[in-house]
Amino acid sequence: MSSFPRRAVGSAALLGAVLVFALNLRAPVTAVPPVVTDVAAALHLDPAMAGLLTGLPVLCFAVVAPAASALIARVGPYRAVTVALVGVLAGTLLRSVGTGTPGAVAAFSGTVVIGAAITIGNVAVPVIVARDFKRRAALATGLYTSSLNLGSVFTTTLTVPLAALLGWQGALASWSVLAVVALVWWLVVSRRLPDAGRAPRAVASPSDAPASGSVLRRAITWVLAAAFCGQAFSYFAVTGWLPDLLGDLLSIDPAAAGGAASLFQALAILGGVAVPAALATRVPMRGVAVAMAAMWLSLPVGLLLAPEAWALWCSLAGVAQGGNFAVIFTLVAQRTDNPAQARRTAATVQLVGYACAATGPSVLGAVHAATHGWDAPLLVVLGALTTMAAAMIVATARRRPPATARG
Repeated sequence: MSSFPRRAVGSAALLGAVLVFALNLRAPVTAVPPVVTDVAAALHLDPAMAGLLTGLPVLCFAVVAPAASALIARVGPYRAVTVALVGVLAGTLLRSVGTGTPGAVAAFSGTVVIGAAITIGNVAVPVIVARDFKRRAALATGLYTSSLNLGSVFTTTLTVPLAALLGWQGALASWSVLAVVALVWWLVVSRRLPDAGRAPRAVASPSDAPASGSVLRRAITWVLAAAFCGQAFSYFAVTGWLPDLLGDLLSIDPAAAGGAASLFQALAILGGVAVPAALATRVPMRGVAVAMAAMWLSLPVGLLLAPEAWALWCSLAGVAQGGNFAVIFTLVAQRTDNPAQARRTAATVQLVGYACAATGPSVLGAVHAATHGWDAPLLVVLGALTTMAAAMIVATARRRPPATARG
């Protein structure tokens, strides 16, 4: 076999391992909300503490990002993925142990472990894309985004039926199977990678490692951070409150409202695939970004002006939230010069974005409680998405060549 086919097979195996890994980067978080009432009752949690249990991983995504970046710099992205999968597996099992006060301690401890482990994965994948799939960054990021959302769809739709058979603890623990499958696959594939056993030369090499903090002086870092703030804030705010909003709007029971809101999650898979497909046909990145922003904006605007067409707005926004995530992290891979810079940029963008995202459900809930309606919360989402859209237009501007090249 020639070296080219060997590289192609290795690249396909690595991409497959990344996609199976990605199933574990949202599934443990979205598994809890469908059974949160049962969890709260068994662990004697009041509504505020139950909300913290579901929101704690998002806070970890922000707080742990710098430490995750440092870990990846030390051990390399491939070994960091192994650490992340072991953490997801351990946290998922720990979260499902016991009832009452001891069970609550285990649940919160396991949730922190899950959040920290997923943060490592969140930062590691953009580094792997920048290192191993630089020329196919849009395709790799789009498929990764689809896999993230596929994991969310699995747990959102299947956790309640599993809980009916196994109880809430068995249902949550059962998702550890995903982590076991991903860990086995990853260990088999990563053994054949050149730098799997140590920090990669791309991180350790002086030519590849910019001065500490240098990404903070790059305008594109902050533009992408602003874009991801709007994206992540809106995603988690809408995810947390869309079932209640649709329940009030359509006067339907919670189960039916949850099914209606699932359009928003499920169609994100299509968005993750549509973005690289569009870019492959030479659609300009700015055109794709504008289209995703317009579709995202249709949710708050549509629900304010034509709520009877809620299915259309939820579908368009679902495609857009998956597609725009892919656009942002494709730009992280394309607008950085080496894996070390990609790692620092991804960590910075996620630290800022997820810090905003952690406030999303609380802000929308507070505005809803204060106004006793949904118009004001939708205006908050509209403002966040408008900020995102403006940042994406700036981020996708054509880069000027260096002065020497222009000369």
